[in-house]
Amino acid sequence: MKLHTLKPAEGSTHSSRRIGRGPGSGLGGTSTRGHKGAKARSGYKRKIGFEGGQMPLQRRVPKAGFKNINHKEYFAVNLSTLQKLAEKHGYAKIGVAELVEAGLTNGKELVKVLGNGELKAKVDVEANAFSKTAEEAIKAVGGNATII
Repeated sequence: MKLHTLKPAEGSTHSSRRIGRGPGSGLGGTSTRGHKGAKARSGYKRKIGFEGGQMPLQRRVPKAGFKNINHKEYFAVNLSTLQKLAEKHGYAKIGVAELVEAGLTNGKELVKVLGNGELKAKVDVEANAFSKTAEEAIKAVGGNATII
């Protein structure tokens, strides 16, 4: 191996033109940068979103909506799902651990029980939140709705 036989690794270079290596290369002089101006100078970096002085898109388009920083995202579980779990596994108490075991949630999510469907089995349910209809339906069957 000698210095004159060294070549860059395959795929590491993207252009075969050597810019700024004298007038004989055909790409010397201004080195394809044109004459004067910010883009001709070394160290020039284009600002992200700059459109040549035209009002940039991110300033033309109006902001919309509101993002509440205190918003909590719940994983929704319906009464019909609780009924299926009670029938399939014979649970008397359904909490986050049982939902994880059934593969419905990963255990890190907050769980909210919603009143969609019908609950016939008497079960004690533990969750982070309940809708009013879900809580009423669970108590009507004789179960307990406990907030964790």
